[in-house]
Amino acid sequence: MHRRTIEDRIVDTVNISLLVIIALVTMYPFYYLIIISFNNGLDTTLGGIYFWPRDFTFNNYEKFLSDPKWIKSFGVSVIRTGIGAAVTIFFTCLTAYGLAYRNLVFQKFYFSFFIIAMYTSGGLIPYYVVLRSIGLLNTFWVYIVPGAVTIFFLIIAVSFFREIPAEMEESARIDGASDLTIFLKIILPVSKPLIAAMGLFIGVGQWNSWMDSAYFVNKDSLRPLTYRMMEVINQGMVPTDMASADYAAAVTGVTTFSIQVTAMVIAVIPILLVYPFLQKYFVQGIMIGSVKG
Repeated sequence: MHRRTIEDRIVDTVNISLLVIIALVTMYPFYYLIIISFNNGLDTTLGGIYFWPRDFTFNNYEKFLSDPKWIKSFGVSVIRTGIGAAVTIFFTCLTAYGLAYRNLVFQKFYFSFFIIAMYTSGGLIPYYVVLRSIGLLNTFWVYIVPGAVTIFFLIIAVSFFREIPAEMEESARIDGASDLTIFLKIILPVSKPLIAAMGLFIGVGQWNSWMDSAYFVNKDSLRPLTYRMMEVINQGMVPTDMASADYAAAVTGVTTFSIQVTAMVIAVIPILLVYPFLQKYFVQGIMIGSVKG
């Protein structure tokens, strides 16, 4: 057994100390948001809160949950994240499965087409015109259809599918399985690491997206949670009726900033709940798609 020297212990101590410091610096901002969300909004404006709420209250969360706009926006975010991630994963993997076929005719042309599309863009105005021409403006599907295929993950998925043994597909074809059956019952079940990695990135992207709502949606019922948060930030920068605002804050102890922080905490919770279930597939999925590409 290797005997640990004094130098080894010093290196381990330094490494552990640095990791602890990095963890604290990384986690403290979110912890600070949590304690602020449970503190009286007016008391928060006085400053001096660092480790725990000074004037503990649930008023911020009660205000948030009692506002139908916030609840509807939260529902829109949940639905668009779930449907958007599922649609993007399915169509990206379906396209990648076709491109992964080594004897595909004009394969280089297809890859060149996707690479060019990945690095070039017509700009916001042509994009807006296209969405209008196909009737996606002011609809829920403007969140889903434009991102149905993600080229970055398409390339990773092609590399992943090419590493799947060809014997699995050949045996299924001998049994009479079609290409779609092979894709749904053989390829997707063995691609859990890839799907988990894609689901995490695409889901977080959908959950955090707000610009598509600002540019392409006018209906208030289709606003996601992140758009409401940006709306609150912008309202905080615009002068309002100070008398009515001060009176409301004095009665409830809820301020614009405290609601904003509460919305941030609630927006992060779903991602924190989902991540532990995907973590075991995450590194494996990314490494297989990148190293073996």
